[in-house]
Amino acid sequence: MPKNKIFYELFEQVADTVMEMGTQLKKVVAEPDRDKRMPLIKQVEDLEHRNDDHTHKLFTELGRNFITPFDREDIHYLATALDDICDFIYSSAKKINFYNINPNDTGIQKMADLIEQGCREIRTAVYGLRDMNSLRKMTEALVKVNSIENQADDVFDMCIEYLFETEVDAKEVIKKREIYQAMEIATDKCEDAANVIESIIIKYA
Repeated sequence: MPKNKIFYELFEQVADTVMEMGTQLKKVVAEPDRDKRMPLIKQVEDLEHRNDDHTHKLFTELGRNFITPFDREDIHYLATALDDICDFIYSSAKKINFYNINPNDTGIQKMADLIEQGCREIRTAVYGLRDMNSLRKMTEALVKVNSIENQADDVFDMCIEYLFETEVDAKEVIKKREIYQAMEIATDKCEDAANVIESIIIKYA
């Protein structure tokens, strides 16, 4: 294994940001007042921009370094998947205020819980990449991400079913469906990142 640690450092910074965004999304959906939500969403936006900077640095290092700690392809895939998690967390937060939806909704609350859990497990798995000494812990985290994504699929299906059964305003249906969808995709992106990490473990552990 090469001694170059810059990729580990950058991935850990990204993983920290992913975790912060998951936690911040929980704060957004816990705030019923639209005006008070605005600064919370601004913090999500700031974190998303920070992550863009980290991702850009990763790609710059990828172009600059001939020797990388694992496959260049996997570095690219993992950086992209982690960036996608952040993008869809930000999209979810933004849509809540853009559509003026009260997030005090069982589906939105449950989705936010699952996103935060997924972000936490991804952070655990990313931090394990540096030395590959805690394979069991990493594998458990990846299994949990897969379970979280399955739960999010079920929550999404139930939310859509309930929405069509109870909501008579077509505009409200469209608005809420978009929010549920963005949140569900965030959990899909967690699973994408987990799959890349699993591939790295298989190749190098």
